[in-house]
Amino acid sequence: MKRLVLLLVVFTLTHTANAQLHEIGAYVGYSNFIGDVGSTNYINPNHLAYGAIYKWNRSERHSFRASITRTLLEGKDINSDDPARQARGLQFTNTITELSVGLEFTFWEFNLHDLDPQGTPYLYSGISYFSYDTLFLDDGNIVPYGNDNTFAIPMVLGYKMTISPSMILGIEVGARYTFTDDLDGSNPVKDKKDFEDLKFGNINSNDWYMFMGVTLTYTFGKKPCFCY
Repeated sequence: MKRLVLLLVVFTLTHTANAQLHEIGAYVGYSNFIGDVGSTNYINPNHLAYGAIYKWNRSERHSFRASITRTLLEGKDINSDDPARQARGLQFTNTITELSVGLEFTFWEFNLHDLDPQGTPYLYSGISYFSYDTLFLDDGNIVPYGNDNTFAIPMVLGYKMTISPSMILGIEVGARYTFTDDLDGSNPVKDKKDFEDLKFGNINSNDWYMFMGVTLTYTFGKKPCFCY
């Protein structure tokens, strides 16, 4: 994960030297987990999420985007609407550090060199790589036994607008479909061997986590030529 953060910094500094328009700023919001433990509501923010974001605006309709985000995922069966989960009474926490890269597409042209106020909905997707705690069920409690890394697919819908000639405010909601089913300890794997007797829930469905929050970015760089 440290190497990926270093690559993100190098990527940012390299492109800053080019004659393009860039954005760099912060993300803050909340997250929630969707899996085999806890609430089944897709939008149920319960823990702070924060990070940094960088964009290279390649045209008025699309940008290359990179971000790093950290949050705590939590699931408590007592908060579920499912009586079976409430009776089971499991709970867990898991620390997530995510690096995401991909493309952001705007619904309308978003020319940051136009002095008039602007706003547009946007979509973002790409690939995320994140670290997490590996968990398993031990005597009625979900406990950690190590850590691992895997990929996820981000799917984000947002709206952004200029609030000054050099500042952009964005509001977004995003889901991550992960390539693991072990964020809540329901499908643990250790040393490539399954804990067959400790699995529970739907082991044929991978975990999800959600983000919802705001971005505030500062724009800089020379005026780009949006030509092909």
